[in-house]
Amino acid sequence: MFYVPVLSVVFGTKMVIISVFAPPTLNRYLPKKPNPSQAEMKTHRPVDLEAIAWHAMEKYGFTPGFPNAVTREVSAMNAPMHSDEKNNVRDLRTLLWSSIDNFDSLDLDQMEYCERKENDEIHVKVAIADVDYYVKKHSQTDRHAAYNGTSVYTGVVTFPLLPDRLSKGISSLLPGQDCRAVVTEYAVCSDGSVRRGDVYRALVANKAKLVYEEAGDWLEGIGPIPPTVREVAGMEDQIRLQNEAALRLKKYRYEQGALDLETIEARAVVVEGTVKDLVIQKKNMARCIIEEFMVAANGTMVAYLGSAGIPMIQRIVRIPKHWDGIVLTAATYGETLPAEPDARALTAFLTRQKEADPDRFPDLSLTVVKLMGPGEYVPLEPGTPPFGHFGLAVTDYTHSTAPNRRYVDLIIQRLVKSVLDRDSSPYTLDELVDRSTWLTDREKGSKKVERFMRKAAAAVLLKNRIGATFDAFVTGASEKGTYVRLIMPPAEGRVMQGERGLMVGQKVRVRLLRTDPYNGYIDFACTGRT
Repeated sequence: MFYVPVLSVVFGTKMVIISVFAPPTLNRYLPKKPNPSQAEMKTHRPVDLEAIAWHAMEKYGFTPGFPNAVTREVSAMNAPMHSDEKNNVRDLRTLLWSSIDNFDSLDLDQMEYCERKENDEIHVKVAIADVDYYVKKHSQTDRHAAYNGTSVYTGVVTFPLLPDRLSKGISSLLPGQDCRAVVTEYAVCSDGSVRRGDVYRALVANKAKLVYEEAGDWLEGIGPIPPTVREVAGMEDQIRLQNEAALRLKKYRYEQGALDLETIEARAVVVEGTVKDLVIQKKNMARCIIEEFMVAANGTMVAYLGSAGIPMIQRIVRIPKHWDGIVLTAATYGETLPAEPDARALTAFLTRQKEADPDRFPDLSLTVVKLMGPGEYVPLEPGTPPFGHFGLAVTDYTHSTAPNRRYVDLIIQRLVKSVLDRDSSPYTLDELVDRSTWLTDREKGSKKVERFMRKAAAAVLLKNRIGATFDAFVTGASEKGTYVRLIMPPAEGRVMQGERGLMVGQKVRVRLLRTDPYNGYIDFACTGRT
């Protein structure tokens, strides 16, 4: 393993050298994708979105393929079910476990199960794939995952954190197989507050793999019961109980000031390499179940590690540095926010605007998100007050529920298992400082890749519609440029002509001037204002 120092920072009373994992010879062993020159890319037809995606990954510092050493290592793995740990592994395979994910997801990280108990409590179990059982620290697979840090979902091709044989097979919580998991328990009280519970190893079995859209439509009364729910005895009552618990959790968090944001991220529908459409992922009750259950599970993990007195990594969103910008934004809507950051006041403002103008609410949400600043990973020493997550209105938060997709979750899983086994921590505080900085950077990089590929896919979809006109909303207006989002399809681009005087939130009519998929450019002229 090679570490290259890049900067020093003060953490507490210590000066720490921040370094990044950088295997200098890795690219020699990777499969190659074409990386054409700009001139070649512009003349290449049809547009090769997969090649653009590989190029974007490399541009933002990722290694898009797996070295031969990783492939060999994963090929030799199997999935034994025998119990060989120091602590007992509970057999929970008979419970009515279910998962909810995207229709095409196979890298399943978590499952859920609920029981109603005394005092109107709902006891929740969240089973998290035991990826650490297969991916040992310092193995070839671990080093590659540590470098990339996260799976990257471009909508065209997915660049997984771990090879498919592992993340979509051996370590995935797929139906039809017995799976190793780390289970987190907590109780949801009648008022929606959470009483933290136990953490332990278990064997589990997925009884129903649900899809967000199908399950959400059913729970909201606008669609039929999913076959995977109807065909498993007792599963309908189980999912409805999960939904009840999630609604309690959501109500309680919003009362504490959790932000109800709704930004638009269009996903490309690609068929045989051709972009057919852009679709928006909408919130629904099924997504609410997973979001609320994971927030509570992550809080339970932090409490568990905190009580053990070992350092960990926390996921935070700091109190907004640009609160004054949020105050000014609210003023443009005729509302007044306190001079000091106030999550409850901001939530109330956002709720009113969502009800008053749902079409423009995603653009207001995006403005608030930018002013709040990004999430980040920070190390947390034992006994140190946690930073908290301003947007979620929670104090104790980490990322622990997606170890097939995020490396920080694998770190947390190793820390938890060291407590279960009464072993020393597998990571020093200095290592966690180092990892936190690197993984924050990798998350930012992944968002840049995904954002670029959304623009590239939109440019491909629109490239044959030069001269067409569209209705749009202004999403940005500053000295850096003026930007709009089309209402249909939900593509974003820059206004190059007629932009003077445009304001964020304004509805306009624009004409498409040009597209450039290889650079992610879509240019418009404003032809009318409403």
